[in-house]
Amino acid sequence: MIHLVGDLQGCCDAFERLLADIGFSPSRDQLYVLGDLVNRGPESLRTLERLASFGASAVCLLGNHDLNLLAVDQGVRRVHRSDTLDDILSSPRRRHWIDWLRHQRLAVQAHGWLMVHAGVVPQWDAAQTLALAAEVEQLLQGPSLAGFLPVMHGNAPDRWSASLEGPERWRTIINTLTRLRFCRADGTMDFKLKEGADTAPPGLMPWFDVPGRRSAGTPIAFGHWSTLGELDRPDLLALDTGCVWGGRLSAARIDGGRRELVSVGCAQAQAPL
Repeated sequence: MIHLVGDLQGCCDAFERLLADIGFSPSRDQLYVLGDLVNRGPESLRTLERLASFGASAVCLLGNHDLNLLAVDQGVRRVHRSDTLDDILSSPRRRHWIDWLRHQRLAVQAHGWLMVHAGVVPQWDAAQTLALAAEVEQLLQGPSLAGFLPVMHGNAPDRWSASLEGPERWRTIINTLTRLRFCRADGTMDFKLKEGADTAPPGLMPWFDVPGRRSAGTPIAFGHWSTLGELDRPDLLALDTGCVWGGRLSAARIDGGRRELVSVGCAQAQAPL
């Protein structure tokens, strides 16, 4: 069986209950976790340990919280008061887990689904999304990462262009794949609005509702947007159902021409911002 799982954010107890409910077996099944593996929940380290124990049976995407950990580890970003990363940062195996995170993916296409943490700008089709994700994955895994981390965060450029180079190019790719919720029809991204889809002011819309987006027709699964509410369309699956905020942790079974959603309730680890 093939399952996609929404944002874990270090909520390992809920993850264990979800695994039991779906009857997950790493010898038989395949798991795809859609990013934000760590942070804000109580057990970030245990969550990584559990995911790594599944080997190739768990494919993990990187979310904005996972990239934040890489920056904190290198001392280029301060720990936020809401961060819950101390168990990883104080672990004797800290370097192992940082290296493990650096080798996870930013986008995957498998079993008919394109999977990202946040979104896809309207200028990209599935093939370009995967190619640009691979470009940044190489950066994350290579020796140039330390030089990029101090300039990884930022809201500019806010629109993709093939002419972008260096840090501006990589930052725009990362912001698309790990932070995008709303954008304009021309692909200009907004990073301030974090509420539900119906809160957008005139001119902004959810990235998946932009008319003529090149990824239309490609089934896409994503997380990141806990305030979005249930979104289960034939070509879209939103699976961040607010576990860390006291919502639910959700998985979708997608194999065999069927779709089945399973979720478990979660103890609140953080108050909604």
